[in-house]
Amino acid sequence: MTSLTQRSSGLVQRRTEASRSAAAADKERGAGGGPEDEGRRDEPGDDEKGDSKETRLTLMEEVLLLGLKDREVDRTASFAEIDISMYPFKGYLRNESEILSQIFQISSPCSDLSQGYTSFWNDCISSGLRGCMLIELALRGRLQLEACGMRRKSLLTRKVICKSDAPTGDVLLDEALKHIKETQPPETVQNWIELLSGETWNPLKLHYQLRNVRERLAKNLVEKGVLTTEKQNFLLFDMTTHPLTNNNIKQRLIKKVQEAVLDKWVNDPHRMDKRLLALVYLAHASDVLENAFAPLLDEQYDLATKRMRQLLDLDPEVECMKANTNEG
Repeated sequence: MTSLTQRSSGLVQRRTEASRSAAAADKERGAGGGPEDEGRRDEPGDDEKGDSKETRLTLMEEVLLLGLKDREVDRTASFAEIDISMYPFKGYLRNESEILSQIFQISSPCSDLSQGYTSFWNDCISSGLRGCMLIELALRGRLQLEACGMRRKSLLTRKVICKSDAPTGDVLLDEALKHIKETQPPETVQNWIELLSGETWNPLKLHYQLRNVRERLAKNLVEKGVLTTEKQNFLLFDMTTHPLTNNNIKQRLIKKVQEAVLDKWVNDPHRMDKRLLALVYLAHASDVLENAFAPLLDEQYDLATKRMRQLLDLDPEVECMKANTNEG
């Protein structure tokens, strides 16, 4: 009996100490925590987790996924089915692009539901993906804008400052972060988008360019089980494409974008989730937002575009002056 009493008392004591240590840890986390809290900034919220850890996408991956073509093409179509007579050849460049677009769409002998390449004529997605990187780094607590100061500098003239150089776990993000940290004096957001895109006349700054961004992002999505890799023949050349394998993830992404301006519209950008708000703006800047709105009914499409126009017509300089606004 005595030994049983000692065992039970010891068990109670161990439980008491365990509860005390757990309470102390909770209190420490509530007071500001340590490196664990810094790491948690990188984790998306519950709404962003998806089905598993592997399907958590960055803003760059989400924008690229929205831009990938996934239109069904008739396998029996041939080059002869292109109706050249419908093009009057007025405005040569425009009509040439339309004809080539049809050639690319129907000449592949292995055309599937998921073509797996971005539009050949989208010249916005390159700079849009670089903007995604800057926003992603800011959301993860790595970057911020310099203080506006007494003279109230505009957002476009404020420099990008490295807030933390802790690795993000993403190769592209870490590469961009390394460039930003090592550059003195700091550059503005617009300058960084141009430098990371390679759009500079200064040969001494060409090393800032991030190369093969779309291909590297597509490989990330392949590793996460969203895309696969194939070789497709486009009449005169072979090209690596990345058809969709997990359609549920893309449909969930499209639904999230649609609901942001329809069912879950709050009519106030300050009340919207920051990551979702950034995704909508970046998708528009990358010229892929139309892909998310295309499946909507006419009434829904008109309402979605109207509300998107409301967001685009807002003045960022005015919005950042409002109370409880995070300028960083």
